[in-house]
Order: sequence, then structure tokens, then C-alpha cells
Amino acid sequence: MLTDLPNLLTLSRIAAIPVLVATAAIGTPWGDMASCVVFALAGITDYFDGKIARDRGVTSSFGRMLDPIADKLLVGAALMVLAGLGRLSLAALYPAIVILLREIMVSGLREYLAELRIGLPVTKLAKWKTGFQMGALGTLLAGDTGASVIGLGWLPVSLIGEVGLWIAAVLTLATGWDYLQAGLRHAGQADARAAAAPDNTAARP
Repeated sequence: MLTDLPNLLTLSRIAAIPVLVATAAIGTPWGDMASCVVFALAGITDYFDGKIARDRGVTSSFGRMLDPIADKLLVGAALMVLAGLGRLSLAALYPAIVILLREIMVSGLREYLAELRIGLPVTKLAKWKTGFQMGALGTLLAGDTGASVIGLGWLPVSLIGEVGLWIAAVLTLATGWDYLQAGLRHAGQADARAAAAPDNTAARP
């Protein structure tokens, strides 16, 4: 059901996106910190919606469909906001591009494999990737200005966020390659079955 708590948490992740964009666009230290907090709270719901759904036994097709969409919308919005507002250095644009392209590729693979009734399981490495990615994006949204609001202006927050983004990009490439190999393997098996089907039909009495 749409009104189940896990689905509401997932929907809240999508609803947080315009708030994230608006607070980041303010361009003040408090706005930067607010965008970080909004992103962090939205990211936390990604953990709790799945946990609650499993604990209560209320998993649904709607939730399984919407959860990865909400994740990708949130990450994509954060990356575009950071790039659009000039909050990323030139060097940090490269991992951002890698992460965004990987999300698009995996979405395409999942859509194709869904037609074959095959799912792509989330690996432990992919969970590490998500952790570094969310941590890096939240840190970058706060930035050096946002960190000064809570007395951490002496920390190179933006640099820490960019290092985290590079780590996330490396893990993104590794997990993306694993998913691509799995997709190509299943696609090859599907083509082989399709090619063999006419021969099997002809052999029947």
C-alpha cells in the first residue's frame, strides 16, 4: 500500500529534493548546513524503509520499484546542485560524472533484466559505495561555509568531501563492472535460449 510506513519514507526522500535544492540555492552558511541536514535525513530513510519493510513483512512491488528510483533522484539532484552552484572543483567533476553515468547504466540493466524476471542483488561492495557516496555528498553540501556554522570552519570540509567522492567513484566503477558483467551474462543466456528454441520446436514430434 502507498500509505505503508516504508513507502511513505521512500516518498519522503523524493519530497526532500526540492527542499534540498532550495536550501542549497540560498547560498548562505546556514542554507548550506540546512541542505546537508536535509540530505542526511533523506539518506537515513533509505536504511529505515527497507529495515521496517522486512521487519514488518510489508514489502511490496511498489516499494521495490520506487526505492531505487528515489535513491537515484536524490543522488542526481545533489550532484547537479553541487555542480550547478560551482561547489565542485574541476577535479571533483570527474567522479561526479562517473557516479551519475553508473546510476543511469544500472537503471538500464535493471529495467532490461526485469523483463527476463531476473533481479540484480545488492552486493556488500555496493553498500560500501553507497555509504561513501552519501557521506561525501552530505559533506560537500555543507562545505567549508556550512561547517563554520557549527564551529568546524577550521576543517577542510570540502576537500574531505571531494576525497570521499573519489573513493565512491572508484567503488562505483567496481560495482558497475560487476553489474555490467551480470547483465551481459544473463543477456547472452537469453539469446542462447532464444536461438535454441526453434531447433527444439522442430525436434518435437
